[in-house]
Parts: sequence; C-alpha cells; structure tokens
Amino acid sequence: MLDCIVIGSGVAGISAALTLRANGKSFRLFGSPNLSEKIARAERIENYPGLSSVSGAEFVVALKKQLAGAEITVENERINGVFAMGDTVNVALQNGEILTAKTVILACGVESVKQIEGEEKFLGRGVSYCATCDGFLYKDKTIMVVSTSKTFEHEVAYLAGIAKKVWFIPLYKNAEIEAENVEKTVRMPKEIYGEKRVLGVAFEKKGEREEIAVDGVFILKESLPPSALVGGLETAEGHVVVDRQMRTNLKGIFAAGDCTGRPYQYAKATGEGNVAAHYVSAYCAKK
Repeated sequence: MLDCIVIGSGVAGISAALTLRANGKSFRLFGSPNLSEKIARAERIENYPGLSSVSGAEFVVALKKQLAGAEITVENERINGVFAMGDTVNVALQNGEILTAKTVILACGVESVKQIEGEEKFLGRGVSYCATCDGFLYKDKTIMVVSTSKTFEHEVAYLAGIAKKVWFIPLYKNAEIEAENVEKTVRMPKEIYGEKRVLGVAFEKKGEREEIAVDGVFILKESLPPSALVGGLETAEGHVVVDRQMRTNLKGIFAAGDCTGRPYQYAKATGEGNVAAHYVSAYCAKK
C-alpha cells in the first residue's frame, strides 16, 4: 500500500513530493506533465526566495530538472474521486483503476473557470464532470457539454455517440467537433436549473432569459472543485478548510497550496506542501 497519493503538480504538490521522497515514503504524484499552466504563463516571478526575477517558463524548467534529479514522475491521469475509508483513502482514476493509500495530499489549486450557478447544487443530479463515467446515463437524451479545453474533444465526441442531441459550448477557439446531433454555441450559461434533477440551462441575452431544456450537463475542465472531488470535505468560500498541520476534516486527507485559500503565492504553496508531507510522514509512522 502506498503511503501517500499527491494530487496536483503545482509547487505545492512538487514540494510535498520532494519532502516525501526525502522522508523515504512511497507515493505517486498525479498532475500535468507541463506541471502548472499558471506558473508557465507567469511573466516574471519576483518574490520567491532564492530566485532573482525569473520567468514562469524558466521556473518550470528548474522544477522539472529537480523532479528528474529526485526520480519523481508526474503521472498524467485524471482523478475522478477521492474517498476517505477510515484507515485508508481510495482514489479513483479515469482509466477505471482504484488506488489505495494511507493518505492523500490535495494540491489541486483553484479553478480558473468560475462555477455556473446551480453547478454544485445539481452535481450528481444531472451535472457531471466525467463523460466516460456518466455518459451511458444519457443514451438517446439531450445534454449540454461545456468544455474548457481542446484536450476534452474526444470526450465530447464520445458523448455525441451516446446522446440524441448535444448542445456544445467550447470555451476556447478552433473547436473541431462536427456531428449531425451536435449544435455549437459560444454563449456562457448563466444558470443550471431544475427541481430534483437538472431540467435545463438558462442564458441571458440583452437582459432577457432564454432557457434550453436538457436532461444533463457535462462540464469538462482541467481541475475540479475539491468539494466535488472529495465527498464530505469541509470547505469555506470555495477553499479547503485545514489546520496548522494541513489536515482536513477527513481522516488521512491533507491539503496544501492555493486550494486552501489566499494568498495565491508560490512561497505560501511551497511551504504548505512541505508541511503537509511532514505531517503525512508522521501520520504514517504512527500507523
């Protein structure tokens, strides 16, 4: 059994992984092979100790070099769910694999795309973040798919092969999905509405409300809100609630970095990743 699974390849996750390696703990690190788009796009980093005015791209190169030196691999596999089981934590991967570890460190950052009104309310009741997990529920039905990246187009195509009708909203340029049952629109939804389940999606046009009836809404994005990823996780104002040891309210689950709240600073995230890994190591030693 693994000692820890680290979710997120920003500086919080990398810091945690490096500390776990130094402490001799077994772990796997999941994230993007590019590490962090937020870092890569940074024009200039001025307030990180030891780095004198480097670009985000230069910082990423340095981080990759450090990971390689420590023989740490970032695994590019989407996480669909984290489940606190008491003495262990299960992590569900999109490929269907279930991993078991003593602990998990959430270092998944914050969402770059604002939630749609009703998104969290109807999660599991018509709103889904995973096409391959829930697509079969909408065979021959009408759905709406909001996608934040071209990398999800294979999931949109998969859903188009199942549903009767797909309203497709790409939040990026040059979308290439073409199918007879797919209708593309560039409007951003204002609200996902319903009763016990999703009934439709509302838009606002020139001050007037326009509604499209759908049976379900798929929101495909790089990072999920922690509350959607981990059932029963305590959050406040969109951030994970942690104590000084980076522990959440769930046994064996820790969190670090931007997902725990402001300030969104690399130095703060790095420190929290280090703290989380140290207390994970202490937790595993007790077990």
